[in-house]
Amino acid sequence: MKTLYLLPLLLLSTLSLYSQSQFPEGLSRDLLLGKIQYDQDERFIQVASPYASRPTYLHKETYSAFVEMFEAANADGISLRILSGARNFDQQKAIWERKWKSHVHLDPRSRTSRILEFSSMPATSRHHWGTDIDLNHLENDYFEAGKGKKEYEWLVKNAPRFGFYQVYDSKEAGRTGYAEEKWHWSYLPLAGPYLTYYNEHIGYYDIRGFEGAYLARVHKMITAYVNGIATEIREIRFLPKQDKIASADSE
Repeated sequence: MKTLYLLPLLLLSTLSLYSQSQFPEGLSRDLLLGKIQYDQDERFIQVASPYASRPTYLHKETYSAFVEMFEAANADGISLRILSGARNFDQQKAIWERKWKSHVHLDPRSRTSRILEFSSMPATSRHHWGTDIDLNHLENDYFEAGKGKKEYEWLVKNAPRFGFYQVYDSKEAGRTGYAEEKWHWSYLPLAGPYLTYYNEHIGYYDIRGFEGAYLARVHKMITAYVNGIATEIREIRFLPKQDKIASADSE
């Protein structure tokens, strides 16, 4: 996606500071692994009904930025609605294990690969962080014509002004991990340093407690999926060097 150049200087400055290990206050392993209850955590807030299709939570900073983006989009005749926000470990586990059972006809590795096209293993999802949102529809086809295409084009052009980026873009340039998700947008001022912290503090020993967890290393969940984000976003220096990421698979 060619939206990197729209990133405000203030955002670049903020991410530069975080890249020097100055992480947001209160950042912890439990948050990144989804081991928290959002309704009991003061960092999170429930999204008001005009902005979401069902009860959901976001990090307060993410929510504030989204409301600004929502209002700007509305002024341009574009309607945005959050379909999914923060999901803790147990919620992600329920999604994962439902799909695990639905693909029982496949061998474990093939079953995991099928699920990983669009769904994360618990303890590896950006949705744990309260920084990522799914918008308007959960099928790429929706965003390729008509109303959906206008919504997507508006997001590509304008979302970076509010700190939001499509992290799972086309894989044609060699991005690893999940399939393209035109609906998934990440609030980079938080998600950027969160990813750095994840790489520095989380290992494969943390990815456990659900069906198929033993395959996390086989599928290179940290290197290929947690870090499998848009190339242009990777160029912002909140990620560790590639050799440090790669070393995770050999731990």
